Amino acid sequence: MAKHPVREGLGRARSSAVHLEMRDSYTPDDPEFARWRAGHRYHGDPERLPHWWGSWRDLVSETTARGVVMRRARIVSEPLTDYIRYEHDLTFANVAAGELVRWLPRRKAADIALPGTDLWMFDDSSVLFTYFSGVGEVVDREWRTEPAVVELVRAAFETVWERATPHEDYRPS
Repeated sequence: MAKHPVREGLGRARSSAVHLEMRDSYTPDDPEFARWRAGHRYHGDPERLPHWWGSWRDLVSETTARGVVMRRARIVSEPLTDYIRYEHDLTFANVAAGELVRWLPRRKAADIALPGTDLWMFDDSSVLFTYFSGVGEVVDREWRTEPAVVELVRAAFETVWERATPHEDYRPS
C-alpha cells in the first residue's frame, strides 16, 4: 500500500473526489484535538490552524483548480461527540480550500445501504476504503475497482449527499 494513497488518488482525479465519513471519533490521541478540548478555538481564522493544515489546503486548492469537484459528507450521531464538534469547528478551512461539505444526522441515514467503512471515491471508478481500529486509528486501506463496489459507493454517497445539510447551514445539536 502506498504511503499517501488519498493524496495519490487526488493527484490522479480528473473530475470528482468524494469522501464519506461515518465514525463519531477519529485519532483520539491527536494533540490538536486535545488542545481543542482544553479550550483552543480557531474562530474561522486560517492563521490559527495547525501547521499540517497548509499541505492539505494546498492539495485541495490544486485539485479543485484542475476542475475536480471535491465533496465530503459526514454521517454523525446527535448529539455530536466532542471529536465531531472539533471537526465541525475546523470545517470552515475545508470549505475555504475548495471542498463542498455536508452533514447528515445518523437517524436520517438509517435506511441507506452504506459501505461498512469510511472511503474516498475518485472519478466514479476507484474506491479507497479506510479501515480503523475500534478507537479510530487507521489500520489499513484498500483500493477497489469492481463495478459492483463502485456502484454501491456511488449510490450510497449520492443518497447521503441529497439528504445532508450543507456545512454553512448545519447547526450541531
